[in-house]
Amino acid sequence: MDETQIWQTIDSERAATADLLAGLTDVEWTYPSLCAGWTVREVAAHLSLAHRIRVGTAFKAFVRARGSFDRMVDQTARDEARRPAAELVADLRGAVGFHRLAPGQTLKNALMDTMVHTQDIALPLGIERHMPLDAAVVAANDLWRIGFPFHARRRLAGHRLVATDAGWAVGEGAEISGPIEALVMLLAGRTATIPRLTGITV
Repeated sequence: MDETQIWQTIDSERAATADLLAGLTDVEWTYPSLCAGWTVREVAAHLSLAHRIRVGTAFKAFVRARGSFDRMVDQTARDEARRPAAELVADLRGAVGFHRLAPGQTLKNALMDTMVHTQDIALPLGIERHMPLDAAVVAANDLWRIGFPFHARRRLAGHRLVATDAGWAVGEGAEISGPIEALVMLLAGRTATIPRLTGITV
């Protein structure tokens, strides 16, 4: 995928996720997501913030978090989550066509982040959403390449991951196979899609 195609996919995912969120009940906004410690509301807040946060704001948040990236992400999401749900949906919908990355984020990171967090919301709610295959391959490669914060190669050392619906495979060792979107979630540290994979158990 080239840059234009990746942005088109991010825009499509943001629009679809905004529609999903707009249709949720007040109770569903309080459901636990696949992100440890976050409800659907915190994930939505995180997604709505990515295109709006500036370098100066991010730096202040990093200092406030005492130099911890994970703490910074958590605190900013929780701060944003105090806003009304309708505002979070509007901000996410307003991100469509607004092609600005968060400080320190790459375009492939943004694609992966958007798709994984959409699943973080949808799967616990029993809502079926599928990642575009070509975009899922890009996300899988990115997750395998980077270390922090997922450390996929270290966690999955001794295994070969093979997609059954796309031409993608990495690693060496005992085979774990299944749909590329299920492998993306595994690479991102989620266990919810393990039942869709063979060669691994919870």
